Amino acid sequence: MTSPQPADTRTNGRSTQTATLAEIAREAGVSAPTVSKVLNGRADVAPSTRSRVEELLRTHGYRRRRAEASRSPLIDLVFHELESAWAMEVIRGVENVARDAGLSVVLSESAGRLTPGRTWADQVAARRPHGVILVLSGLDESGRALLTSRGIPFVVMDPAGDPGTDVPSIGATNWQGGLAATRHLIELGHTRIGAISGPSRMMCSRARVDGYRAALETAGLPVDPELIVSGDFHHDAGYRQGLALLRREDPPTAVFAGNDLQALGLYEAARELGLRVPEDLSVVGFDDLPVARWVGPPLTTVRQPLTEMAEAAAKLVLDLGKGEDSSTATRVELATSLVVRSSTAAPAVR
Repeated sequence: MTSPQPADTRTNGRSTQTATLAEIAREAGVSAPTVSKVLNGRADVAPSTRSRVEELLRTHGYRRRRAEASRSPLIDLVFHELESAWAMEVIRGVENVARDAGLSVVLSESAGRLTPGRTWADQVAARRPHGVILVLSGLDESGRALLTSRGIPFVVMDPAGDPGTDVPSIGATNWQGGLAATRHLIELGHTRIGAISGPSRMMCSRARVDGYRAALETAGLPVDPELIVSGDFHHDAGYRQGLALLRREDPPTAVFAGNDLQALGLYEAARELGLRVPEDLSVVGFDDLPVARWVGPPLTTVRQPLTEMAEAAAKLVLDLGKGEDSSTATRVELATSLVVRSSTAAPAVR
């Protein structure tokens, strides 16, 4: 069991005073052993009691003693969904850093939810890893409070929403990537360009479409809302929404697919309709997964440095764990870049 670290002082006029476990327990209406259980991540505490005690611990500034806190040789890596080549690139990056640090990686999934549940947070607190990396996800207030009270640093990679100014995060220049993808198609001569977005609840998805809109507007081209359809970053959405776009009476001659998996679904839709890429339809993806180089024709895409982003997130969470204050706000965006291959060309003369 680890003893708590109280706040240095609480100032009241000229006198200073340090809170004790007994005082915390008295304010919470529980016993001192119950407060100790909460501090040490024990599971045998009622959720309402745990929340009440944690709020008082935060108020009084308690922290675990760093020298005494026994950390497991782990990094917790949690995805909102764990089922694609995209995730493998992230895992590779975290593994690279963890291996060099002599640590292992624990994978978990929040089943599509943008915030893991309380059960997950309790399990992490019990494991006491060196840090937590959340991918396309985040933490609710109670989860953040629990990890903070245990001295477990966390970093959000590619945050789904605004993580807050006090949450360290690693992202990419999604708006710039959407701009570059669409500008490339415009420079080839396309004027009717469709877009398949990702989920609207995800900040990266909205930023990519905003970049697409900006490129059209800058070029003096109209933004046709009928040519912007919503996907979910999966192959099936690219196929389904691709069919919808390409079956229109006046279909687009080019499509920014939002990510590589949707671009591959769009390839399938084009083949089904007897359209050739790039002769009849130009396609641009986003991510630059390894498969983008292997498909026929090789996919023009925006490279998002996923492995480097994951490495940066892992290094950041370990650095935060070594510091005296793991709450320092750190926001980093890595650059995207357009990779031109064979899936884009000038529009056919009609």
